[in-house]
Amino acid sequence: MIVAAQRSPHLSVRWMVVLCAAVVMTAGCSSTKWVNLLSVPRNPLVEELGLTGSVQPTPRVMQLLRVYNLTEDLSGDPRVLLEKLQAVADREPSADKIYALSELAYLGGHRFQQLDPQRARSLYGSAVLHAYRYLFDPGFAAGRNPYDPEFRGACTLYNVSLEQSLRIELRDHRFAPGQTITIQTASGPCDITCRLRGGEWDPNEFDRFDFVSNYEITGLKNQYQSYGLGVPLIAVRKSYIGEAAAARYYPPNLSFPVTAFVRPLPADPASAAADGSVRRHADLDLYDPLTTDSIVTANTRVPLQSDLSTPLAYFLSDPTLNSWADDGLLRPDRLLNPRGGPLGQHQAVMGLYMVQPYQAGKIPVLFVHGLWSSPMTWMEMFNDLRSSPEIRSRYQFWFYLYPTTQPFWISAAQLRRDLAEVRRVLDPQHQEPALDQMVVIGHSMGGLVAKLQTVNSGDDFWRLASAWPLPGVKASPELRDQLRDTFYFQPNPSIRRVITIATPHRGCPSSKTTQWLLHKLISPVQMFVQEQQQLFRENPGAFAEGSLMKIENSVDSLEPSTPIFPVMLCNRSLPWLKCNNIVGLLPPHELFSRLAPGTDGVVSVESAHLDNAESELIVAAPHMTIHAHPLVVLEVRRILMAHLAALEAFPQSPPLQTAAQPTPVWK
Repeated sequence: MIVAAQRSPHLSVRWMVVLCAAVVMTAGCSSTKWVNLLSVPRNPLVEELGLTGSVQPTPRVMQLLRVYNLTEDLSGDPRVLLEKLQAVADREPSADKIYALSELAYLGGHRFQQLDPQRARSLYGSAVLHAYRYLFDPGFAAGRNPYDPEFRGACTLYNVSLEQSLRIELRDHRFAPGQTITIQTASGPCDITCRLRGGEWDPNEFDRFDFVSNYEITGLKNQYQSYGLGVPLIAVRKSYIGEAAAARYYPPNLSFPVTAFVRPLPADPASAAADGSVRRHADLDLYDPLTTDSIVTANTRVPLQSDLSTPLAYFLSDPTLNSWADDGLLRPDRLLNPRGGPLGQHQAVMGLYMVQPYQAGKIPVLFVHGLWSSPMTWMEMFNDLRSSPEIRSRYQFWFYLYPTTQPFWISAAQLRRDLAEVRRVLDPQHQEPALDQMVVIGHSMGGLVAKLQTVNSGDDFWRLASAWPLPGVKASPELRDQLRDTFYFQPNPSIRRVITIATPHRGCPSSKTTQWLLHKLISPVQMFVQEQQQLFRENPGAFAEGSLMKIENSVDSLEPSTPIFPVMLCNRSLPWLKCNNIVGLLPPHELFSRLAPGTDGVVSVESAHLDNAESELIVAAPHMTIHAHPLVVLEVRRILMAHLAALEAFPQSPPLQTAAQPTPVWK
């Protein structure tokens, strides 16, 4: 199969490189636009209440005002009308009057939003509390009808009024966990305290908030929302002194989904003032919708309104993230720079990333990208997988960023070190069994990096590097350690499953023109080049021309003639490891399907095939986008669910202990 793959270079590889090079050279590091800022935030009440024109209550509220001779008060101070209607509701309580109070309070807030924001804030707050009472007060149970448009309207009034109130608070920078605000309602003052409920985020991590309704997603195909009560927010994280150890793996300016929900507390009659008014209290609760999708309030299970995708797209719009793919191939030394932030100066940009707090008990799924790529390439699959409650309740998702300019076995060695480090940070005593059920998913060259985490090297890989035994090679202690880490290693016993997608298990040929062009574009890691040249000077004759040490970049390392591929394919499968494979094939209608038949445009079906895979699926999709294809996402989800089923079938399977590093003994 290797001979067949070498017969002629894939034309599409050549064209892909030429086109990508042209884009990079002409456009530079352009950012993907993941979200658009809307000129006007989305508001479902705009049409119903005529907020863009002549603002009027709904016909049913107008009828109620006519019945009680209150229509003339519509043009006056909203608080006067609300007080009169509140007096009517106190004498003759009914659900429709409470609904009218909520709607009229919202309209009053809208009227004063620009003229008097503080008065508007109290009116919006009143609308929230009245809507809550309409929906949950047991005294109105008989008058509530979930099929009545007024019932659905009360849900919308609750959500929109709460959002408008929060907008005013955010404008005044007063909205944060632990803070209390006071609003004036028709029935007296109400103190509202912001509290963080559930989830893994710490109150100190909240830097600022934005509203999901401000944005329109453009960079993700699917937007995952749930419908209920509450306001979906975008929370932006900040670092702080004393943060959790896992915080070192969070990217800067990470944003995450939050849902805000107001819950009035029972009134205390003992706190009544001389005039009989009672000071009321309420909690403004912040929930992580990834861990809490519903709550119980007033003895009722209530689904939370949420949006998981917009906060993700908001975070991905950071231009720094969108430059990672180009940096990894064309400017790899940038990935060795510090990540930034006062608490992470010692960490390089490359390495392991988490976009959610680490949670003990959840199995890590590690995504490893391919050539000229970055963790951004996984966001479609991540967005889709995380939308499944079954998946997100059992798995946590990690991402690996590495310089794709270097030979893939060097990246594999770096990943081995980083996985060992994350275990020392998160679970130094190895007491967390979920970390011993890790799933690694690799696309293209990333699949080779992933596979090398599960291989027992013996002397096989060092033999491909040098004719001398490692102890006989003259090198500094640091460089000797790097050579040992790269060519002598044991399989990681915590990895129980590897999923490879469009991976060149037998290499991927490129033409002389392609190689020449890439050598002009690629900037190798300078530290690697300097150490390599020094090693050659001090050890003449130790590294033959066909040695792995002579291969300087990733494109050359992927040539089918590279001797590492037969060694990797012949390596015996480990008894605890499961492998699943996904192969790409250009659809018949694709332009390149006739120029490069039997390939995905880059990797041939023969090279992508894996003999010992537990399952193998061929998907009609091009190489660069196959990992975002719906059939591939569904297959990965199926595999992850099968992984859970196998774990539940053998729940007592003890984690394997990490074996000692092998000693080079070949002479």
